[in-house]
Amino acid sequence: MLVHTVYFWLRPELTPEQVRSFVTLSSAMTGIPGVEHLWLGKPAATDRPVIDRSYSYALIVVFKDMAAHDVYQGHPIHDTFRETCGTFWSQVKIYDSL
Repeated sequence: MLVHTVYFWLRPELTPEQVRSFVTLSSAMTGIPGVEHLWLGKPAATDRPVIDRSYSYALIVVFKDMAAHDVYQGHPIHDTFRETCGTFWSQVKIYDSL
């Protein structure tokens, strides 16, 4: 199993339509073969010194294996997300774990 976790810091000047597009296209990646689970969410209202709540959205995608991850990375749905939304964030951090 591979867990692909992506944190996005969206630009503050995005329109509501752009944010909806980001959410819609992120969620559409459930249609990529090999995606076993996908969650998209905003920071929780937890408050402890060790918690970073500075990001706008977290995307968590679970794959069976590295081969499924590789399919996802090259899939047209993922390409459309990156091409359409790639200018929407000021920062992105990705953490992959086994």
